[in-house]
Amino acid sequence: MHRLLFCFLFISTCVFSQTSIDKTSFDFGTLLRHSERFVDFYITNNGAKKAYLLRVDKPKEVTSISKGDAIIAGDTIIVRFQVNPKEEGPFNYKVDVYVSDKMNPITLRLSGNIKELDLASALQACPDFSRNPQKATSTDFDLTVVTVEKGSGIPLSKSVVSFVQNGSLIGQWKTNKDGNIQQKGSIGYLYFYGRHTGYFPAEKGTYINPENNYVVLELTRNPAETIPEVIPDPILPKVDTTELIAEVKPEKDTVTIAEIKEEPIIPIFQNIDSTELKDVPPELANIPMEEFDEKYFKPNNIVFVLDISMSMNTGDRMELMKYALNELAGYIRPQDNISIVTYASYTNVILSNASGKDVDKIKKIIHDLKGGGFTAGGAGIKLGYKQARSGYIENGNNEIIVVTDGAFNRESEDYKKEMKKYKKKGYILSVVGIKNNPKDEDEMRGVAELGNGRYIPIFKLEDAKWNLIQEIRKASFK
Repeated sequence: MHRLLFCFLFISTCVFSQTSIDKTSFDFGTLLRHSERFVDFYITNNGAKKAYLLRVDKPKEVTSISKGDAIIAGDTIIVRFQVNPKEEGPFNYKVDVYVSDKMNPITLRLSGNIKELDLASALQACPDFSRNPQKATSTDFDLTVVTVEKGSGIPLSKSVVSFVQNGSLIGQWKTNKDGNIQQKGSIGYLYFYGRHTGYFPAEKGTYINPENNYVVLELTRNPAETIPEVIPDPILPKVDTTELIAEVKPEKDTVTIAEIKEEPIIPIFQNIDSTELKDVPPELANIPMEEFDEKYFKPNNIVFVLDISMSMNTGDRMELMKYALNELAGYIRPQDNISIVTYASYTNVILSNASGKDVDKIKKIIHDLKGGGFTAGGAGIKLGYKQARSGYIENGNNEIIVVTDGAFNRESEDYKKEMKKYKKKGYILSVVGIKNNPKDEDEMRGVAELGNGRYIPIFKLEDAKWNLIQEIRKASFK
């Protein structure tokens, strides 16, 4: 009887098994310190009934997250795994995934070779879906970007839309008579900045994918500018933005924009209206913004202390930080020292005393920045001062600039003692706040005041373009 029951269950499982998985193993290859350590597996329900992801059994060096546990008929869910080895060398982890339609688990293998440990990644509690996994194959799809008048929804032709990725301008196009731009894109994160004569600019960052491939920028009329009345074209219906903006669903690939004929590049910011440009000494205001001549500005020894915790991967914070750093890189002179310290769960010096001759190296490091881990801001500040001491310039501007989206909340008890000590030695500490909320902004302003520096807010792309540059011009002005 038992044998007959076993045979029946075995045959039933083979015949009626309805879920499948896209792969059963993944080789990460050789992993360096900043290599991505996560991969996505896709479980598809090929049957007519709902199935469920029941549980995942894995070693402690593997963490996972799934996009839901119910798999409706014909649908697919993503299970993301991150490997967090504690020592260098080869690894081979076994993971068992239990699905409701199978008696036995699906066994997966995650292998690779750790050449350099990443302690920040190792302490991250779990992966998230704000990043894109490595070794993915791009799948092209149609991407449409529309500019419309806010309120009326009337499409705006001849708007200029700039596409920004990883802090760099990668393309710029004008909308057609229907008010849209059509491109070939692939899955990933993009930042869009649209402008049109007679309107305030509009901007937004979002993941794009085949389901989220229609981006609407709503531009508000600028009452200070007189423009002809926009008359709706009967061929162009009002754009209902509530239906067009889909839920953001980051997927498995990196973004690329197809090489097509582009319009000539138009300066993104023609009218400066950034928050930090209003408090400028008269002597400095008379010097053009692009001017960084040594007869006006002291040599700089700048250490950027960058928050790369998990919260910086939320929304467009990382994109704004990278854009600000990239813009500044174009102003670095041979006599300047630039260092970068990162902090999340742990702190690292990823760039030490580079100069204007190393601009390509600096931009590559900025491009490769990724978020993950907790927020050890106090430890980051202490390491920043140590790095600033190694590149100290006599009679120069020796400054630590912390870039963060929020308050320090881990290992932060004694960093203020360090700040007071270095303040007496002439070091400056300023804070760049990336979309800080009011409570965190108050704390960051207090930190900057204690460091004899300033608080620099960045809420939009224009702030990222000018505010960081302006801070260094202020601090180094003779």
